[in-house]
Amino acid sequence: MQVIQGEPNDCIMELLMMCYALKTACCRRVIAVVPYLPYSKQSKMRNRGAIPAKLFAQLLCRAGMDHMLTLDLHSKEVQGFYDCPVDNLRASPFLIQCIQERIRRYQEAVVVARHPGCAARANAFAERLQLNIAVLHGEHIHEDSDLCDGRQSPPAIRRSRFTSESSAECTVHIGDYENYGSELSTTYLLNLEHGLPTKVKKPLAIVGDVRNKIAIIVEDIVDDATMIVDAALILINGGALSVYVVATHGLFSGNSLKLIMDSKIEEVIVTNTLPLEHILTKCPKIRQVDISSVLSEAVRRIHNCESMSYLFRNIPLED
Repeated sequence: MQVIQGEPNDCIMELLMMCYALKTACCRRVIAVVPYLPYSKQSKMRNRGAIPAKLFAQLLCRAGMDHMLTLDLHSKEVQGFYDCPVDNLRASPFLIQCIQERIRRYQEAVVVARHPGCAARANAFAERLQLNIAVLHGEHIHEDSDLCDGRQSPPAIRRSRFTSESSAECTVHIGDYENYGSELSTTYLLNLEHGLPTKVKKPLAIVGDVRNKIAIIVEDIVDDATMIVDAALILINGGALSVYVVATHGLFSGNSLKLIMDSKIEEVIVTNTLPLEHILTKCPKIRQVDISSVLSEAVRRIHNCESMSYLFRNIPLED
C-alpha cells in the first residue's frame, strides 16, 4: 500500500522501487493499493504536451506490478493505460451514508454539480438520495475540458488575396478532390484590424432551483478550494440555506484551509484516502470518512480469488 503524502514524486519512486524489489524477489503477484492515484487528472494531451498518466502506468507495469486497487479515479479511461487489471473502487456508499447521518433534513437538499463535467457524478448521488440536481454553468471552465491543440484544425491556407488594408478575403481549401475533378473551397472574410472575435465567457449561473434548500456540491477531488468557495457564494446568493461539499480525495493545496474557513461552506466531507491529521486540527469545517473497509475487503477477495462484483453492487455507471 502506498499513500501519497508530501512530495508525490518521492512517493511514486518509492512505489516503483517496492514493486521492483518484490518482483525480483520472485513474488508470485504484486498488488499495489494506491487509494489516491497521482497524475490521474493528466490523462489527456493538451497543446502537444505529454500524457503523464500514461507514463506512470507504463512505469508501474514495467516495475513488476500485477494488479492495482485505487479509489474514484478522476478519469476512468486511466484504467486502459495499464497492462494489468485495475480495480477502481467507489467511495460513494460511504459518502452517501455520511450525508444521511450528518446533514439534518437532507431530504430537502439539492445535489449540485460545480460544472457540467460533474453532472453525471452528481446525478448518480441524486438518484440514490432521491434528490433533485442543479448545475453551475458559466465562466468556471472544467479543468479537464479538451483544449484546442491543432489536431483537428483546418488545412493551411494555400492562397489569399487582400481586398483592402483592413480586411483580407482568404480562400481555404477544406479537402483535396483532384481525383474527382473538382475542388471544395470556403471563403472567410477576416478582419485584420480587429482580429478574430474574442471568446466571451458567460457569468456563472445556476441551472436548477436551490432556493430555500441545502446545497450539496459533489466533487471527486478538492485541490485548490477557490472554485468550491466561489460556487458556494453563488449558491448562497441564489437562495440556498447552506452549502456542503462532498468529495473523495482532499488535497487542500495552497491556502485552501483559510479559504474554506472564511467561506460560506458549512462543512467539507472527504475520505481518508490521504492523511489529513494535521489539517483536521486546523480546519474544523473538514470532516473525514473512513473507507478502509472497502480496501481491505477488496484485498481479501483478490487473495482468495473471489469475485469483485459484490463491491460494485447498486453503483451506477456514471459514478
